[in-house]
Amino acid sequence: MSFAKLDALSKPSQRPRLNFRQLWNMSFGFFGIQFGFALQNANVSRIFQTLGAEIENIGILWIAAPATGLLVQPIVGYLSDRTWHPWWGRRRPFFFIGAILASIALFIMPNSSVLWMAAVMLWVLDASINISMEPFRAFVGDKLPPSQRTEGFAMQTFFIGMGAVIASLLPYIFTNIIGLSNTAPEGEISDSVKYSFYIGAVVFLASVLWTVFTTKEFPPDDIKTWEQEKLETSGFMNGVAEIIKGIGTMPKTMLQLAFVQFFTWLAFFAMWIYTTSAIAQNTYGTTDTTSRAFQDAGDWVGVMFMVYNGVSAMAAFLLPILAMRISKRYTHMLALILGGVALISIFFIHDNKLLLIPMMFVGLAWASTLTMPYAILSGALPANKMGFYMGVFNFFIVIPQMVAAILLGFFLKNFFNNESIFALVIGGISMIIAGLLNFIVRETKEDSAGDIIDEVVSSEHSPTTYS
Repeated sequence: MSFAKLDALSKPSQRPRLNFRQLWNMSFGFFGIQFGFALQNANVSRIFQTLGAEIENIGILWIAAPATGLLVQPIVGYLSDRTWHPWWGRRRPFFFIGAILASIALFIMPNSSVLWMAAVMLWVLDASINISMEPFRAFVGDKLPPSQRTEGFAMQTFFIGMGAVIASLLPYIFTNIIGLSNTAPEGEISDSVKYSFYIGAVVFLASVLWTVFTTKEFPPDDIKTWEQEKLETSGFMNGVAEIIKGIGTMPKTMLQLAFVQFFTWLAFFAMWIYTTSAIAQNTYGTTDTTSRAFQDAGDWVGVMFMVYNGVSAMAAFLLPILAMRISKRYTHMLALILGGVALISIFFIHDNKLLLIPMMFVGLAWASTLTMPYAILSGALPANKMGFYMGVFNFFIVIPQMVAAILLGFFLKNFFNNESIFALVIGGISMIIAGLLNFIVRETKEDSAGDIIDEVVSSEHSPTTYS
């Protein structure tokens, strides 16, 4: 397709609907990104404890991850909005750079020999994942017409779920099927975890490269005006001023969703940090990180995370149908309330197999969290600042994670006798609050049910062949 024709299609309303193959290609990179992210979520606390971290300090060690996102995501979003190359496009250079760095970090992380090294590698890994991941959200707004964006975010959610399913299950597979040891001498990481991270590094890079080499991008709207604005706003201080100004003038819908996001992500971060120690204590009856029981609990947490991510992958295509009938915000409300109740119920379950039941409902909440807020938000954002505002929106993901990292360890130590299961209970309550806060969210006209009906009915019949 000629550049002139690309320029003619640069406005969102003029862009063609993409067919299933094209949606697949543009979203496939998220399979690898979430592969790495899931390995991080399911195993980093386990690595920290294996290297000697105490329960009350795990949250503080995790704080590098959200702090990194707080800095990296708006900057990457701002820069990607101001990037354009005839071949590389706007977002794909960031996909590529982040994938290279994240793959290197995934190789190094499980070879950490001391606690501080693992903490530093978490920072590097999370920064690298953020460089790749943040522009992927704006990618949907760039590539798709408004009526197809929910479908685009649903496809991303599908790959997020599938990548996380396999990654979460890998340590269990290596231990129980392949026969690698899930224990190691004190201060060392087990082979089952090491090889899981090695595979993650390869999958991360290969998946992102698939999207980079199979998907093209549209140029910015009115490229001559865009180039002039880029010149006028170039420079570090101008960039900082633009970011501050953008935060102060964020759309009303974005501010409403911020409250929902805060309590949602506080809940998920509590789950990621404390599920391994919670299940080891509450179900397997141990706090000894060198014991086989503790490592078995860690493997089973991988299975639990596999379940919630598997349900998320399947629910990704069902949620738009429900939203068609009751609206996006009420769909999100229902999913979060069910997920919150499920997290609380883990406190009462002591049979490891029964733990898979609440994780199904957590998966429903996760699918909705990865789809509905972005589908609602994308219709309320200016196209020329899509990447920036998606980065700013992530403030309301990383700030609650920082709050959880700082406060949960304090509460567990001083009020709950270091029983990690209560972190999941707090997370469940927080998720229910998030669900109820959807009452204050107002969807734009562009996000009406009619648009979702149109995309569900016609998504399989798009005549365009542009990729």
